[in-house]
Amino acid sequence: MSTLRKFLKDSIIYGVAAVLPRVINFLLVRVHTDALPATNYAENTDFYIWAALFAVLLSFGMETTFFRFYKDAEKKDHLVATTFLSILAWVGLFLVVFSFFFNDISSFFGFGDKPLRLQLFMAIMALDTLAMVPFAFLRASNRPLRYAFIKLLNVSIIVIIQLLALRWIPYWEKLGVALPQWLQNNYPKITKVNYIFIANVIGSGASFILLLPYLFRFKWQFDKLLFHKMLRYSYPIVIAGMAYVINENLDKFLIGRLIDKKTEGLYAAAYKLAIFMNLYIMAFRLGAEPFFFNISHQKNARDSYAKIMKYFVIIGVFVLLGIVLFLDLFKHFINPSYWQALEIVPVVLLANLCLGIYHNLSIWYKLTDKTRFGMYFSIIGALITIIFNVVFLPIIGYMASAWATLLAYGIMALLSYVMGKKYYSIPYATGLILVYLFLGSGLAFISYYKLQPNWWQSGILLTFLLGIVWLVERKDIRSMV
Repeated sequence: MSTLRKFLKDSIIYGVAAVLPRVINFLLVRVHTDALPATNYAENTDFYIWAALFAVLLSFGMETTFFRFYKDAEKKDHLVATTFLSILAWVGLFLVVFSFFFNDISSFFGFGDKPLRLQLFMAIMALDTLAMVPFAFLRASNRPLRYAFIKLLNVSIIVIIQLLALRWIPYWEKLGVALPQWLQNNYPKITKVNYIFIANVIGSGASFILLLPYLFRFKWQFDKLLFHKMLRYSYPIVIAGMAYVINENLDKFLIGRLIDKKTEGLYAAAYKLAIFMNLYIMAFRLGAEPFFFNISHQKNARDSYAKIMKYFVIIGVFVLLGIVLFLDLFKHFINPSYWQALEIVPVVLLANLCLGIYHNLSIWYKLTDKTRFGMYFSIIGALITIIFNVVFLPIIGYMASAWATLLAYGIMALLSYVMGKKYYSIPYATGLILVYLFLGSGLAFISYYKLQPNWWQSGILLTFLLGIVWLVERKDIRSMV
């Protein structure tokens, strides 16, 4: 029982450290959209599209690889040193290349007239990537409190600086409050959007400084044989990660190029409302993934996987319908000038629910050591995203990007289900799951695009869905209570 309590406690701490920063960053969207017009918000979006891409390239799948080898490593020093030194060399090469070709790279990324932005980009990428290994060590060595403290401190620094630069200082200026002379002289020299990135640099720097003592505890010996084993394990993770970044971000990038920057900013801000579904999926994965592996040896494991999938979909459908029905409340998390893009929200919520289903289905290739299939599915999803956006964005506008995301994640889930039946069959209640999925999403789409119900009518629709679920699942639910 003590082991279980510790597992639950650590899971809660890691969950808070993972989910809370995302919640806080989402709450900053209102600050960003209040302070920035849509074109400038698109610049912020572009910055983090490139950041997501280079985060995958620079980490090179070494975080997951570190966890894979940590348990079996006889010499932890060799593993930590080998992982960190390889990352350090890779980051060093990144900085040298970017410094040598600074002007060309700045123009390619659209930072040509904004050299500070590329410098901030380089700093954020370097600091966050170098911090990856000590963060991974804290998790692998069961130090959740230290991990959570540093993560939350990072977010606190970022929030305070962004609030100061984007909301408080402009507000004080309007009131005529006398600001320190150095602040009056220097604050206007930097564009508001750059303060978002400056806050990230300072937060990342503080985190890395706090993590440094953990790196100095080890003997620095690079293990070539171990490094080669780690590379063989990590390269499919990199490819799958790149494909995932494309699925998540290419739509915004292409909207800015094929339509215009203002439309990209509108779309990106409205897309942020999908975070409520993302948080549900993240919270589920934090608890479910370790549980899936822990029970894999049990005779009834496959039945457990099937039941968990069913209830994951049921709860996800309620999240989807609830957000859509009460979107008039949730939309206030972004500035009213961005509301015209809210029509994408039902589609991207359903797309992210399909992604959660895909994550659930992925247990078969993780248990059978066929992780290459995860790479294949991600690549197929990326190709769908690229082709659908390029073909249909000029025809139907940014809604094409929302539908492309749904199509990509839906097909990935379907492919994983079909292949899973071949290699590791799990008795999912497929028909019932599809009924819940179509019923919940159908109610959401009809209510938003056709009915536009008021609050009490929305309550009736939710109650109706709840009643259907209760009629079908009441025996199963009572047996679990």
